[in-house]
Amino acid sequence: MSNQPMDRRDFVRSISAGPLAALAASAAAAESAKPEKKWQPVSDRKIRVGIVGYGTCRFGAAFGFQDHPNVQVVAVSDLFPDRCAALAKACRCAKTCESLEMLVKDPAIEAVFVATDAPSHARHCIEALNHGKHVMCAVPAAFGSIEEAAQLVETVKKTGLKYMMAETSYYRADCHAMRTIYRAGGLGRIVYSEGEYYHHSTSQIGSYKDWRVGLPPLWYPTHSTAYYVGVTGKRFTSVSCQGFRGTAAKYQPGGNRYKNPFADEIALFQTNEGGASRMLMAHSTQGLVSETGRVFGERGWFDASGYHGAEKKLPDMERPPLPPTMPPGGHGGSHGQLTHEFISAILEDRQPAVSIYEALAMTVGGIIAHQSALKGGESLKVPQFDPKA
Repeated sequence: MSNQPMDRRDFVRSISAGPLAALAASAAAAESAKPEKKWQPVSDRKIRVGIVGYGTCRFGAAFGFQDHPNVQVVAVSDLFPDRCAALAKACRCAKTCESLEMLVKDPAIEAVFVATDAPSHARHCIEALNHGKHVMCAVPAAFGSIEEAAQLVETVKKTGLKYMMAETSYYRADCHAMRTIYRAGGLGRIVYSEGEYYHHSTSQIGSYKDWRVGLPPLWYPTHSTAYYVGVTGKRFTSVSCQGFRGTAAKYQPGGNRYKNPFADEIALFQTNEGGASRMLMAHSTQGLVSETGRVFGERGWFDASGYHGAEKKLPDMERPPLPPTMPPGGHGGSHGQLTHEFISAILEDRQPAVSIYEALAMTVGGIIAHQSALKGGESLKVPQFDPKA
């Protein structure tokens, strides 16, 4: 059985008998009667993109830049020649570069997708921005360092270029529906929210220089924190976090470079609208791989079964239509949405949805949460990086 929450169509299809059958049939009829939303191009211009990184997850090609009608992939790079060649083939690109540092010097490139190792994200994005490139980056925006977060936001402000973090939960069907209803007033102020990222594995996932080995769980928080920040646009202000000590050798003294003993971390955040938010990243739960969340507000709540609340006329919760050549991609069909949003933001000269400020709001709380766990759950303030009013 899938651990992912059902979207509206899945919920309707799952009810085939019993007292809700008539309601399901009515909902299905209404769904099919809706006119299909079609993508409308805003420009015929092609953004010239460079892509960096084709490691274990193969994310360099997985987000579909090579399939977007407004993109020309002009160069790719990976430090390993075989991976670089495979990325070039997957992206249908002839030019390869030995490193990101070489790729960003190409004056033909307008934007770069940084899909490199997490410890290098902030440094690589800063390098690309300083060479005049818009940037979309895999998660997280910064890796365990508040100082790197500050350097990244200052670089984005200094250059005036577009920065977007490719947080997949943001465009999962349930999170998108929550955000749409929240913006329409159907949830009101959020009293309590939950975001959960479970990733149990029987073997260690590969990574460049073993950066994943013993990783502090909430240094990789954004699949969870998107279920509050990505729904409301609000902020975490303080956090108390509990760590669960792992039994594997990598969590024992000397077992990892981070001196991290925790396989799992569960954080309770205070929010700036007066609510609480429980966010976790867990490796220990046997057999469970899931990214999901729930929100509970003054006017309604939303979980895997959908919306329940005072709002009777809900807005259209379908995700934006993609170009016909653009596949939805993985992580619940979020890859295509993220790439399309980034390219659209450049074409329309606007801020992308997961801008530098949203990215750091999703990322930095996790860094502080790990510090709290190391201090036995001490409540700590979460730094704020938004522009001053």
